Amino acid sequence: MIKKIIDKLLGKRSTQPTFGKRREIGAAEHGIDPSLVDKRAVDVVQTLQDAGHEAYIVGGAVRDLLLGLRPKDFDVATDATPEQVKGLFRRAFIIGRRFRIVHVVYGRGREHEVIEVSTFRAYMDHAAAEQVAGNERTSKSELAGMKHAVDSSGRVLRDNVWGPQDEDAARRDFTVNAMYYDPATQVVVDYHGGFKDAGKRVLRMIGDPATRYREDPVRIIRAVRFAAKLSALGFKLETQTAKPLKESKTLLADVPQSRLFDEMLKLLQTGHALATIAQLRKLGLARGIYPLLDLVVERADEPFVKAALEDTDRRVGEGKPVAPSFLLACVLWSDVREGWAQRQKKQHPHPALQDAIDDVFNARIGDVSGRGKLAADMREIWMMQPRFDKRAGNAPFGLVEQPRFRAGFDFMRLRADVGEIDVVLADWWQEFSTGDDNLRQDLMEQAREEQARQRAKAPRTARGSAERPPARAEEEREAPPEDGAAPKKRRRRRRSGAKKAGDGAQDTQD
Repeated sequence: MIKKIIDKLLGKRSTQPTFGKRREIGAAEHGIDPSLVDKRAVDVVQTLQDAGHEAYIVGGAVRDLLLGLRPKDFDVATDATPEQVKGLFRRAFIIGRRFRIVHVVYGRGREHEVIEVSTFRAYMDHAAAEQVAGNERTSKSELAGMKHAVDSSGRVLRDNVWGPQDEDAARRDFTVNAMYYDPATQVVVDYHGGFKDAGKRVLRMIGDPATRYREDPVRIIRAVRFAAKLSALGFKLETQTAKPLKESKTLLADVPQSRLFDEMLKLLQTGHALATIAQLRKLGLARGIYPLLDLVVERADEPFVKAALEDTDRRVGEGKPVAPSFLLACVLWSDVREGWAQRQKKQHPHPALQDAIDDVFNARIGDVSGRGKLAADMREIWMMQPRFDKRAGNAPFGLVEQPRFRAGFDFMRLRADVGEIDVVLADWWQEFSTGDDNLRQDLMEQAREEQARQRAKAPRTARGSAERPPARAEEEREAPPEDGAAPKKRRRRRRSGAKKAGDGAQDTQD
């Protein structure tokens, strides 16, 4: 005790881990509504307890329950090993190497629910760990057989040493995420003042923040994510927790790009994208976490990107699915559009658009997990945009049958909302996509009449000029003539004019 007092007076920070003091908080004090607890999470806890194990709901779910919110995800912590957990459930799968956990699956298809079960882990300091020369890219063979390994900087590469609950609490990140709830007894177990911090709306790191960020640099991103998610409830990062963030971001350079890409998507797709942008700017992290995230922050105030971020937050808030391909397609659309316009000076619009998309993928996304299905979906959304200008012949009927039509239409609707294209076009496609055959025929007739009026208004010398929308000229080539076949010579002149008008126009039909 005397040594601790002297160290405190001398400003020395203890290097020994603080496991905290166990505090049990009853239902009368914490006020958690049991009806907010997922029955499947309760079933997992009960099954483990019936088998003689300790088991609790843990983490963010407990925090949300204390705040009177219904958690979206439920995690369970137990003293049972992953193999013991797996043996108790019919559909359970051990996943991960860095941190081995068990996914207990309920339901099937889109309605399935996963309860993540982790084993209490021991608090291991660097001296007790095996050191390797690499980083998170260290080969599986080099880490084979190791239960606890760190690199030379102290970054945890593997942590599968089981221990008691108090040590498990000490190795979690924020105090408000380190509480345990037993649905059977309705008791909350707290070791680090998380209950008090939740009441004060404080996000505080357990232990020395700089050290914790070195152990796992992704905690820097998690700090931003939680600050953004809980800012609407009045939560703020504690001063000492926020202070090392800016200088610690250089640690992210050794984190694999694929992991940073996934963490970026979590920042933008949890329903708090706009709040995340605000936090990144406030904390001095607007640049330097991940290049594509830097671009999102840079463009967040542009009308089209801001509308996409708002739309993503709205959909998450309404419980609707969101796709990273859609949001990233919005963020990178200006690059595609500008590249497309430049390439059309020497290429036909269709290959020009394809090549412009390839350029953007190579420059902005690179070789990460996003170059699979996500990239294919983004490409399809972009390639669909000029096709919306075709409202003649069989083109509209074929377009609405495309599997990604809704994503492409939503993208086009967003463009109309910010004034990039005529809102009348978006309204037409909204009616056409949802209407019956009779309504669709009426809409096709309206489109033909509109084209005829535009042709009548345009001076003969201006037809086919650059002032005339190239996509409209393309429609004329596909639309059947209203009063019989037009002379072939005249139709050829129109085709030539349309080709010239297409140079540099963003909405040219492919």
